Amino acid sequence: MEDQSLGNRIKTKSSRFIKRLLGVLFIAGIVTFSFYYWAVYERGVWAGKVLSISEKGIIFKTYEGKISMESFGALKDTSPIAETRDFSVEKNNPELIKELEKVALEGERVNLHFIRRYAAFPWRGDTKYFVVRVER
Repeated sequence: MEDQSLGNRIKTKSSRFIKRLLGVLFIAGIVTFSFYYWAVYERGVWAGKVLSISEKGIIFKTYEGKISMESFGALKDTSPIAETRDFSVEKNNPELIKELEKVALEGERVNLHFIRRYAAFPWRGDTKYFVVRVER
């Protein structure tokens, strides 16, 4: 058997270390991306009137909407304060999109069940808030 020189041993060990490090970084990247893509940060309900629902985008077509929620102040005889929130709808749910279009046209007050994700991706929607169900 030949003795490897010190330089060859260092080269072999450093090569093995770099390959393992790249493998660990690759797996960590996949886990991190998966977490940000599928994990849910918050679940909740908004009550109000759907103002609009539209398809937007040049490259990535996404469905975006706006809901108007009225909150009443602490002062008597004051008008309610209208607060609007933007939301997205995943395009793989056409029944929900049709339902949102219908309630937006009718102007009726609804409850929107939503989830909030950790990150927004351009092919998914403009916001981190995604409506998952409409309750009349």
